Amino acid sequence: MRDEALARVAELNRAGKLEEAHAALLEVSAAYPDDPDVARETAYAHDRLGLESEAVPYYEKALELRADDRLGVFTGFGSTLRVLGRYDEALEMLERGLGEFPGDPALRAFRAMALHNKGAHREAVSSLLKLVSEGEQAGGYGRALAYYADNLDLVVD
Repeated sequence: MRDEALARVAELNRAGKLEEAHAALLEVSAAYPDDPDVARETAYAHDRLGLESEAVPYYEKALELRADDRLGVFTGFGSTLRVLGRYDEALEMLERGLGEFPGDPALRAFRAMALHNKGAHREAVSSLLKLVSEGEQAGGYGRALAYYADNLDLVVD
């Protein structure tokens, strides 16, 4: 039943029927309240509908997933906490995620947003520059971006 219900929810999401998927997940969650996989999907469903505060307890349960399955939980939970204005908790969650998934670009980007929200603009910009410098999209400017990430206020004559 559980796996079939989750498969149905996935189909509803693909079809853009987010409210129906959410309603179905609430039923599955009631039937399997201790299942972290169900909790993760229920948290995501709440987020998709802009119900971030209601997603929090589901994310908390989803943290019980095996390490390999937690990346999206750390990212989603950190983002949710940030949107709720809980910046310290968001940073803590995102940094916890980076402890398990070092270098993950989404975790790093959401961490930069949370730093910005806390007023740590310099650190936020620096971390984004480092992130961009590591990717192909930097073109021939990767080294320059990495340098300026640590030298944002450098002025030369």
